[in-house]
Amino acid sequence: MNGVMPLPIERYALIGDTHSAALVGTDGSIDWLCLPRFDSPGVFNALLGGPDDGHWQLCPAGEVSEVRRRYRDETLVLETDFVTPTGQVRVVDFMPVRDRRADILRTVEGIDGVVDMRMEWVIRFDYGEILPWVQRRTDAEGRETITAIGGPDAVLLRGDVLPEHPPSDEHEMRHVAHFQVRPGERYQFSMTWYPSSQHTLPTCHDTDEQLPRTERYWRAWARRCTYRGPYRAQVVRSLLTLKALTYDPTGGIVAAPTTSLPEQLGGERNWDYRYCWLRDASLTLRSLLDAGFKDEAKAWRSWLLRSVAGDPEDLQILYGVAGERRLREWTVDTLPGYQGAAPVRVGNDASTQLQMDVYGEVLDALHEARRDGVEEDGFSWPLQRALAANLVRAWDQPDNGIWEVRGALRPFTHSRVMVWLAFDRLVRAVEEYGMDGGDEVDRWRELRDAVHEEVCTHAWSEKLGAFTQYYGGETLDAAVLLMQHVGFLPPDDERILGTIDAIDRELRDGPFVRRYSTEPIHDGDTTLDGLPPGEGAFLMCSFWLVRAYAMAGRTAQATELFDELLGLCNDVGLLSEEYDTGQNRMLGNFPQAFSHLALVSAAYALGAAPARGRVREQRDGPGYGAP
Repeated sequence: MNGVMPLPIERYALIGDTHSAALVGTDGSIDWLCLPRFDSPGVFNALLGGPDDGHWQLCPAGEVSEVRRRYRDETLVLETDFVTPTGQVRVVDFMPVRDRRADILRTVEGIDGVVDMRMEWVIRFDYGEILPWVQRRTDAEGRETITAIGGPDAVLLRGDVLPEHPPSDEHEMRHVAHFQVRPGERYQFSMTWYPSSQHTLPTCHDTDEQLPRTERYWRAWARRCTYRGPYRAQVVRSLLTLKALTYDPTGGIVAAPTTSLPEQLGGERNWDYRYCWLRDASLTLRSLLDAGFKDEAKAWRSWLLRSVAGDPEDLQILYGVAGERRLREWTVDTLPGYQGAAPVRVGNDASTQLQMDVYGEVLDALHEARRDGVEEDGFSWPLQRALAANLVRAWDQPDNGIWEVRGALRPFTHSRVMVWLAFDRLVRAVEEYGMDGGDEVDRWRELRDAVHEEVCTHAWSEKLGAFTQYYGGETLDAAVLLMQHVGFLPPDDERILGTIDAIDRELRDGPFVRRYSTEPIHDGDTTLDGLPPGEGAFLMCSFWLVRAYAMAGRTAQATELFDELLGLCNDVGLLSEEYDTGQNRMLGNFPQAFSHLALVSAAYALGAAPARGRVREQRDGPGYGAP
């Protein structure tokens, strides 16, 4: 194993084709790629180990004095400029819009001087476990290629310069090529995945044709965005990222394209996020609808209806990109993990957890789609009634909650608020849109009111002056910031304002808001989530606080915090799941859908804040001025 460590998470950029995605580092190395789908086994796995676990590097061979990179306008075409003592080159990376093929195209362009370049290509199928059979073959166009085959997978490498033969290191099968680039010169490379059972080699994609085609696709999509409020550039970049995390054949939206990037460096809070959480996807849907992307809403609703079809009691909180239900969690023991953070997990046992909040998120998403003119079909409303029937029976069960705790089940406040939301949306479907609620609608109204009263009684702490994490507890949870967003209470309600202040006081550190305390509870050594203490700050919680400020009329506070958070985006506008406040670096899977959709939602709240008026800028109390 080569001892080179993967880069800090924030030094990667995303390219994708709405079927899968790759992470490209500032060193010109593609260190993560799963093919042909987001959740397929890894082909390039260096992100969770080192170069010998699979990567594709294209960069200057010598010293690099500066690296500058950017996306071309509102696209997923990545440009990286390498400045060296002898000259400057530009590497352009992108994945063409999928047409039954999975390709990565890379171009090196000479800008100034003469630069010695180096390409290294290491393929390791099945998360690094399969050393492929590699051979040189001539394609139908008469061009020399390199193919790598292992199990069901095969990839084909083409290029204006191919690695030397035999490989520079036959034992490790590292394929290396050297070449020089001068101003105006261009060298093109491509890698194509195909099933190993396919006997003929895939035809060659023409970069000069695919590059403008790919740019047109992303720019046309971005132009459909109807958002014209503040921070539009950041909103559009986040929406493009969310679109890139959408599996186009089904409409499913993955939480992230990676697995096992740690929530704590060296820790074990490492999870596989390459699946579709109903919660994440429904919140993403709301952001897309707000921005005018109705087609994506229709596609996601179709994915949802197919995925949850069957017995409502079997509702899961997450599914595969095509609606798969069996997502058994296992560990890849041959990969040491990102900078040593083990284990590397594939699959996610959270799929078997009980999380009552997903009923509210799903029914609210379907309500939002209905409100935005997405017509009900013959299956959608019957499914919603079936979910409602199950919720009527099971709504008061303790659960694992939004944070998927692996400790004791509890009556989490956020879960109960989402139960209220589910009943509220069902009632409104009948009252506002004429849906047929039958004899059940009265029961829905009754439970909606009962749950509301229960939350206000059992989740409120006079001691804290805030809503707590769970009934009877005395701890806080950033998820309760969603209460006013879903309409549970008005944003200027004294209990909401008190909760905002308490979270600001207890969970906030600078611009960062922790989701809850991970310290041991009571006098034992058990944490609430059943895992060892310690984790980074969840970025979406900080954006939730921005939105809460904005909705409460505290526009100055909201804007100041939002600007600070935008400063945490990496150089191409991407966010991970968490942030290490001690080492000032990103943590967790990357890029994270939840962080980006929370950014979009916060921007919308800021844009709407002046229309709501200023409820009050500050509250009385220690450290605060007069209201």
